[in-house]
Amino acid sequence: MQLDGSCHCGAVRFSLDSAQPYPYQRCYCSICRKTQGGGGYAINLGGDARSLQVSGRESISVYHARIEQPDGSIQTGSGERHFCRECGSALWLYDPQWPELIHPFASAIDTDLPVPPEHTHLMLGSKAGWVE
Repeated sequence: MQLDGSCHCGAVRFSLDSAQPYPYQRCYCSICRKTQGGGGYAINLGGDARSLQVSGRESISVYHARIEQPDGSIQTGSGERHFCRECGSALWLYDPQWPELIHPFASAIDTDLPVPPEHTHLMLGSKAGWVE
């Protein structure tokens, strides 16, 4: 299925193919919570990185999360969270560890998505106290 997405202000538009276009994966890690907002989690989809088409690339910025290590040091994560520098909308996550994948955020997708048959909840140990 082709997924079409955009930011809130319209400066960035993108499309990509997805074999699993179900918005089923809810991540509660502090990175997703803080960069996505919403219900205290981010909903990520899977897409084919080779099919990604982008217009408005000049309006995109990339955020690399700072990850605290067990020894207390801070390391920059390899994941690249792409967002619109004009309106702040989160667009997709790319990680060079899995170069064949793009993970668009369901909140940026304009295409009608199918209802997922189930939900997977990830990183529940990091969820905010107010999240059910």
